[in-house]
Amino acid sequence: MPGISARGLSHEERRQLAVNLTRVLALYRSILDAYIIEFFTDNLWDTLPNSWQEALDGLNPPQLATLLLGMPGEGEVVRYRSVWPLTLLALKSTAHALAFTRMPGFHTPSEFLENPSQSSRLTAPFRKHVRPKKQHEIRRLGELVKKLSDLTGCTQVVDVGSGQGHLSRFMSLGLGLMVKSIEGDQRLVERAKRLDQELLQALEKEERRNPQMVQTGPRHSPHHVVRWVDPTALCEELLLPLENPCQGGARLLLTGLHACGDLSVALLRHFSCCPEVVALASVGCCYMKLSDPGGYPLSQWVAGLPGYELPYRLREGACHALEEYAERLQRAGPGLRTHCYRAALETVIRRAQPELRRPGVQGIPRVHELKIEEYVQRGLQRVGLDPQLPLNLAALRAHQAQENRVVAFFSLALLLAPLVETLILLDRLLYLQEQGFHAELLPIFSPELSPRNLVLVATKMPLGQAFSVLETEDS
Repeated sequence: MPGISARGLSHEERRQLAVNLTRVLALYRSILDAYIIEFFTDNLWDTLPNSWQEALDGLNPPQLATLLLGMPGEGEVVRYRSVWPLTLLALKSTAHALAFTRMPGFHTPSEFLENPSQSSRLTAPFRKHVRPKKQHEIRRLGELVKKLSDLTGCTQVVDVGSGQGHLSRFMSLGLGLMVKSIEGDQRLVERAKRLDQELLQALEKEERRNPQMVQTGPRHSPHHVVRWVDPTALCEELLLPLENPCQGGARLLLTGLHACGDLSVALLRHFSCCPEVVALASVGCCYMKLSDPGGYPLSQWVAGLPGYELPYRLREGACHALEEYAERLQRAGPGLRTHCYRAALETVIRRAQPELRRPGVQGIPRVHELKIEEYVQRGLQRVGLDPQLPLNLAALRAHQAQENRVVAFFSLALLLAPLVETLILLDRLLYLQEQGFHAELLPIFSPELSPRNLVLVATKMPLGQAFSVLETEDS
């Protein structure tokens, strides 16, 4: 999917992009506000212009991926079966033009060409207990942090929200950085420490087998700290150096791999308020968990724009995986019917108990193998209603016949979702720039492997062309 690069935009151009985004999101707010499970109860199809309905009606999933999302299959020629209305074409073009590009400098990560489960860029000890997605993420972000640390003269890296410590271990034992890991869950920290020891033993064993690989300097395991980071206050533990700093004091680099919700905001605030923090590399996620207000907007510019508000539904939609869904559309598997089935279930729930709206339905296994009435019966049981309620089978069949319409409407919302993520991240860039800092946004992961793949890099000194070093392609 094409898009715009934050790197090529001046401060004024970034501000204008924010203006354009708020205007476009306001224009298509009804699509973004909609819940797909209310497709039938709220007649969502009829909320679309008639010309859009005519263009989209009858398109199969692969056609939606190609024509609407702009993600054709390999070697596929894009052919419209009819003339689309200009308003729909304008929506598609605008969604592509205003979103930050999420395509890094490679298509397929070279590390998985030989084995899709094992990164060729990590040795076996660093791959153990780490899934391919995480292997890709810790290597890419770890190497960027290493370059950023060298460029800014940092003495210590602080990994906030470190979980089981996979990133911290790679940065410390793989790249030689001094790393403090902060995680609020005691159980995760205990497991991280066990994995540290396991990795150290594996590395020592490898060195005994291959003497030429002996480490030249001392090894430093990550220093783990159990601490919740309050997004509204400074965390003193985060700022404490591991060693007595040399002349000039400690220079800290903060990083977070998919720092959830307000945690990514806390990283920005520590960077902006604490002189010892000189660099930042943060990949955010879970935008729906941002405090409102407090987590968005951060910048004065965005806060002053009409229509800047992003309620929960919009922020939740921004967390969907566009590339993964487009791939599902191209495969046209039966799993796509889940949204249609759930929307049909909602009609039955509303008839039985009108005040019960959008209840959570715990995952029903193997939905694609169920008849729609079987799904509805299991769903009723999961929300505490009688699964033997009499069902209007003709109505359920009529709903099922509209499966492609449900998929088309969901695809429309998904097409717009990257604009919401772009506005959230753009607000963070502007927040840092308003305080005189230097900030860029780079696509760092393969979006097919890791949908939230944009890293916010910030420094308190101008790096100029050195930023290009941080976005080198995979070799």
